Amino acid sequence: MSVVDKVIFCEGKQTSLDIKLLERVLAEQPGQRLTIVSAGGKFTFSVFAQGYFFPDEAINKRYIIFRDRDFDVQPTSEVKLLKLGQRCFLTHRACIENYLLDADLIHNYWQAKFAEKSENPLSKWGHGDSVGIETITAWIYRSARTLRDYQAVRWDGHWLM
Repeated sequence: MSVVDKVIFCEGKQTSLDIKLLERVLAEQPGQRLTIVSAGGKFTFSVFAQGYFFPDEAINKRYIIFRDRDFDVQPTSEVKLLKLGQRCFLTHRACIENYLLDADLIHNYWQAKFAEKSENPLSKWGHGDSVGIETITAWIYRSARTLRDYQAVRWDGHWLM
């Protein structure tokens, strides 16, 4: 009997944001015995799985692959994990870091780092105090508008309508 029910191979290094976020999400799934393994880049998952399960065959093992959507699957208006192949699940947004694009979150982080700098002159924070939620929101929307045309060209634009 295995101690682990399923292995989840995740993009990135052991210290990457991808694995940290996945660990937080899965911590809220009690009763499941999951092991998260950082597996480097998206093009090496199958080889990595073979090496991970060696000398046994990876074919019969219970594992899935979790990674960023990047530009490999067409965007959808449904907020859900997207499936690519038999074992690969992709995030709804293009990159896992995009889930952090929240003006309140950025503002709070910025204020905390500024307060830390005020208390500790050795802190390397050099961006001053937060510019405010409204300005941060405007920056996010301006960036999204800049990327919109690129996304439209990439996916024929029909999902923007």
